[in-house]
Amino acid sequence: MEIWETIGYGESFDLKIFTAKWVVRRNPKSGKKSNFVVLDSQNWVNIIPITKNNEVVLVRQYRHGINEITLEIPGGLIDKNEVPIEAAKRECREETGFWSYEEPILLGKVRPNPAFLTNTCYTYLWTNVEKKFEPNFDTNEVIEVLLTKVEYLENLIRTGKIDHSIVLNALLFYFLHSKQT
Repeated sequence: MEIWETIGYGESFDLKIFTAKWVVRRNPKSGKKSNFVVLDSQNWVNIIPITKNNEVVLVRQYRHGINEITLEIPGGLIDKNEVPIEAAKRECREETGFWSYEEPILLGKVRPNPAFLTNTCYTYLWTNVEKKFEPNFDTNEVIEVLLTKVEYLENLIRTGKIDHSIVLNALLFYFLHSKQT
């Protein structure tokens, strides 16, 4: 298998959380050139905060892409020059007000959709979190914080109440980690 040769770039569009650009690449097998859309984005982070009472801190929020309210874990874009672990703690504090003096554990990372996205999403586990602050939402965030027992997560997935793919990846990492400890 060979990497496709990049011949050039076409017009790009700044779409706030992505930069969409045309990339011209040559098929290594046929030699034909084709145009592809690539979305450049900052890396993402999500975090699974768990309280001392073995409750996971979840967030409900409206999602414009599907015009629905989803059940998720805290997460978001990693700011420029910010390391993933600090972004995870920041997102948890901003979206939920929960905090812990323990360091989060990196559970894994995924490429959300390498067919056209350039970024990576990091997943952290943060234990013994407590409500220490008031949430500090971004301008366009409206979030409801919910606590649920960890043992209910599987049912939330099976019933489709949690269906966000990146959250499902995070929970897979969590379940795999839980089996090891």
